[in-house]
Amino acid sequence: MLTRRLPAGRSTAVEICFTDRGDGDFRIDGPAAELAEARQALMAGEWTWLRQVHGSEVVQVSVAGEHAGTEADASVTNVAGAVLCIQTADCVPVVLVGADAVGVAHVGWRGVVEGIVPAAVAALRRLGDGPMEAVIGPCIGADGYEFAEPELSLVAAVAGPGVRTTNAAGRPCLDMAEAVESVLAAAGVTRVSRVDRDTAAEEWFSHRTRGDVGRQVTSVRLVAR
Repeated sequence: MLTRRLPAGRSTAVEICFTDRGDGDFRIDGPAAELAEARQALMAGEWTWLRQVHGSEVVQVSVAGEHAGTEADASVTNVAGAVLCIQTADCVPVVLVGADAVGVAHVGWRGVVEGIVPAAVAALRRLGDGPMEAVIGPCIGADGYEFAEPELSLVAAVAGPGVRTTNAAGRPCLDMAEAVESVLAAAGVTRVSRVDRDTAAEEWFSHRTRGDVGRQVTSVRLVAR
């Protein structure tokens, strides 16, 4: 488990938690009672979890727990104590921190193409102006993400040629962290940090590398200072 605490606005800070395999499986179709207990042990509060569809839908949470189970790939809130989360097993978890507001997005290659990152940035900006920063969480590393050329061209058309790379075998690969940082910059978010962890490693669930069905979770909440 990786945790961070970041400043947000004048009256709040942001708590962030990235789980790994050792923290358990956070699939939304797991046993409800066990999952609820695990969520509360991780981060207390009413959770907004999403049915992720690799699209560009963003929900705004005005009451803690609102929109739980909605089909979307990002959520934003300015409500202290409301827990936002997304599930991943190679896709990129992105935490957005604004002025007294926070958001989280699930970003795969289709999400880059569909525009989930600028949609989430725009939704957070509607909750308040001011500087914004982003944290890119654990995701599949470029060396382990061999990618077919037609889809790679789609991502490069949105995120730029820097997303293209090759592995030791000379096969084309996609650098997802680079793709996300590129589209964040295009949306005006240039203060970006990366949690340099590759989900291909055994400590993480990885659908791409091992066909894992388990999911880690990224959870965030605003807390009063």
